[in-house]
Amino acid sequence: MKKKILLTGANGFVGIQILKNLLLKDVELTVIIRSQSVKKFKKSKKIKKIIESSDMFSESIEWWKSKCKGIDIVIHSAWYVKPPNYQSSEKNLDCLKGTLKMAEGCIKAGVKKFVGVGSCAEYDYSQGLMSIDTILNPTSLYAKSKVSTFLTLSNWFKGSSITFCWCRLFYLYGEGEHPSRLYPSIIKNLSLNQQVPLTEGSQVRDFLNVKEAGLMIADIALSFKDGAINICSGKPITIREFAEKIANKFGRIHLLKFGELDSNQFDPPYIVGKK
Repeated sequence: MKKKILLTGANGFVGIQILKNLLLKDVELTVIIRSQSVKKFKKSKKIKKIIESSDMFSESIEWWKSKCKGIDIVIHSAWYVKPPNYQSSEKNLDCLKGTLKMAEGCIKAGVKKFVGVGSCAEYDYSQGLMSIDTILNPTSLYAKSKVSTFLTLSNWFKGSSITFCWCRLFYLYGEGEHPSRLYPSIIKNLSLNQQVPLTEGSQVRDFLNVKEAGLMIADIALSFKDGAINICSGKPITIREFAEKIANKFGRIHLLKFGELDSNQFDPPYIVGKK
């Protein structure tokens, strides 16, 4: 029998990649999206059901219970992540409260598995290499809200029949990324044969193409895995090396201007995930 999956955030940077991978699998798919996105999703005949909500985080427990009835797996990738101020936005608290109502609805509806999406920002960055056992020490409101969600759901789901997975994203890049971020801004400038002002680029990061992340999360949802999982490459690379790899594809490495921007003194020197 086909697994019945409900996906939130299907129109987002990560969510759309999860969706693309789920559409390749033999599942029955329901998506919850904002009204203005309905036309886009109706084009896909593989989506069984489209549920509209102007603000899913304001929906009630009973609303979620009704929408999740008969659903086997919920993949919750929706969250407020609009640059540049999402890290400090109070909308994170709305996402936290809304997610908890969703989780209660899932429990009441008899959902079998809940897959949430977290962030490497939940970890204590001073640790450098981060496994799922690394101490949690969130500093931004965004990260604190993610940690609060993870800890609360871990506790709630222990007392239910729901299997709980929490996918912590590291430095994703690629298709659909906000133009203000590093990868698309480098691509844009190089495409226009313009200089790319950068810091010295000595910071070490764990970059992963968002397409790979979408595949990993879709596979996790359909597996027997549970608990926290790092969605990462596990491969350290400096920002300088990352930028140079992109520039080499254009043959325009000379346009990278390292040291033109000041480094953020609070920027951690090393953030790499351990699979």
